[in-house]
Amino acid sequence: MGLDYYKVLGVGRGATDEELKRSYRRLAMKHHPDKNRSPHADDSLFKQVSEAYDVLSDPQKRAIYDQFGEEGLKAGAAPPPTTSSSSSHGGGGGFRFSPRSAEEIFSEMFGGAFGGAGPRAPGAGFPGFGGSPRAGETSATKAPAIERQLVCSLEDLYRGATKKMKISRDVLDATGKPTNLEEILTIDIKPGWKKGTKVTFPKKGNEKPNIIPSDLVFIIEERSHARFKRDKDDLIYTHRISLVEALTGCTVQLTTLDGRNLTVPVKSVINPTSEEVVKGEGMPITKEPSKKGDLKIRFQIKFPTNLTSDQKSGIQQLLPKP
Repeated sequence: MGLDYYKVLGVGRGATDEELKRSYRRLAMKHHPDKNRSPHADDSLFKQVSEAYDVLSDPQKRAIYDQFGEEGLKAGAAPPPTTSSSSSHGGGGGFRFSPRSAEEIFSEMFGGAFGGAGPRAPGAGFPGFGGSPRAGETSATKAPAIERQLVCSLEDLYRGATKKMKISRDVLDATGKPTNLEEILTIDIKPGWKKGTKVTFPKKGNEKPNIIPSDLVFIIEERSHARFKRDKDDLIYTHRISLVEALTGCTVQLTTLDGRNLTVPVKSVINPTSEEVVKGEGMPITKEPSKKGDLKIRFQIKFPTNLTSDQKSGIQQLLPKP
């Protein structure tokens, strides 16, 4: 079973020359070998697109193909009597199929130079492959990135999470007509990500002729937390205590971001600038998953609003003046 050239180009059997060119341009740019420079890259799709365009854009080849298919075309079937073209060879009713190379067709369409003296640099001279456009050519420009905030809880950034984002955008069909497409994007939040971290989905903006679609960029935004405040990889927790506890010691009990109960005894005298540090109980460090920052416990001391004479005397006796 031979190739269906119309299907390869994504056009109907009644496609016009302009529709053929539009489809070829889009598919040739998509499948060109310079898009994938791996030594094991398969350029068969690029060759099929080029062969399909070569046949369907030539009236004689197209007429023979429509009547006899790919096998008949390449076997040298006689063209219909009303068909004439400069691509026929020899006299009489015979026809010899003489396909052009994919590189030749691409060069003719886009103005790129294949071959020549010495090897060609990857993408040189081809719009969209990093080369500079020639005089008179137009090069597709890329639309500016679209940025969106992605609000995450501190728990999400501590434990990691998966977010599903539904987007709607315009894409071009085989004929170049825009059609709406809805997609679900998956964003894997890594433990320890910070505010401002960017997640980029290349070319997820609207498709327009001669415009490279925008990148869609999600920027991590951290939602404020009721108990903890983040300082880079550290967590800060403020604990309220009485003056008596500040002088005699206390025990801090709290629930961590992953739901564990943590007990921290504090035996030293606590002043308004005191800070108790618990190693390894802060935020995960993204680049070093086995490590975490620290938990810093700060204290808010509640002083009494007034004291009786006896209380003042007792404190004076217990706490000698410096």
